[in-house]
Amino acid sequence: MAETLTTGKAELVDQAHRRMRTALPDHGFTLRQQLALTCRILFDAGHDSGLAGQITARAERPGTYYTQQLGLGFDEITEDNLLLVDEDLNVLEGEGMANPANRFHSWVYRARPDVNCLIHTHPRHVSALSMLETPLVVSHMDLCPLYEDCAFLPQWPGIPVGNEEGELIAAALGDKRALLLAHHGQLVATASVEESCVLAVLVERAAELQLLASAAGPIRPIPAPLAREAHDWTSTPTRSRATFAYYARRALRAGHGDALSAATAADGHGR
Repeated sequence: MAETLTTGKAELVDQAHRRMRTALPDHGFTLRQQLALTCRILFDAGHDSGLAGQITARAERPGTYYTQQLGLGFDEITEDNLLLVDEDLNVLEGEGMANPANRFHSWVYRARPDVNCLIHTHPRHVSALSMLETPLVVSHMDLCPLYEDCAFLPQWPGIPVGNEEGELIAAALGDKRALLLAHHGQLVATASVEESCVLAVLVERAAELQLLASAAGPIRPIPAPLAREAHDWTSTPTRSRATFAYYARRALRAGHGDALSAATAADGHGR
C-alpha cells in the first residue's frame, strides 16, 4: 500500500535527491575522456563553427588546464590529442598550439575558483539570438537550469585574444554559470566537465526555443518561485553526471568511439 500519497513536496524532493545519489552510478570516464566526448557531443548538437570555440578544464597542477589543439574541429578531438597548457598558453604536454582566444579563460578561472570547466562556442541559434542584442529568456520548464543563471554581455569587444576581453568577459559572467555574448556566442562556466557539457547543450536549445516562440508572439513569463525551484531541482552534480553519461552513450553509438583511446574502447566504453 502506498505510503507517500500525503507526503509534502519538499520531503519528496529531498527523498528523490537521496535516491538519485545512490541509484545513478558514476560513468567512469576520466577528465580527458570527458573533454573529448564533450567535443563530440557538442559537434553533434550543432556547436561546430569551423575552428571557432574552445573547451578547457583545470588540470591537476594549479595554473594549468587541458584544451583542444588549434586546427582540429570538435569532431576530431580525442583524449590523446588534447593539450596541457599554462595561463600564458605555453604547451606543456602535447603537439601544436592552443587557440589564442583561450586567453580569456585564464581570467575567468582566476575570478571564479568554483569553476573547473569552460566551454565557449558559436552554435547557430545562439549566434542568431546574439545578433538581436537581447538577453536569453527562460520561459519553459526544461530550460530552468538557466533561470537567473545566464548573464548577458551587450557589447561585442572584438576578437577575445587580449587581456581586456578577459577582464570584460569575466566581469560580465559574474557569479552565473552561463553568459550570452552579443554578436558572438555563448559561454558556460561550471564546476565540472559534465555540468558544462549539459549546460552548453541547453543554452543552444534555449536560444532556438526563444527564436521560435518570439516569432509566434510575446513570450510569457513563468512564476519566479517555481522557476527557481526547477532550477535547483535540476542543477545538481548527480543530474549532470547522469545526463552527461546519456549524451556520451549516444555519441559513442553514433560512431564517436575514436574519441577514446584503443585501450579505453577495449575496456567497454567505446561500445
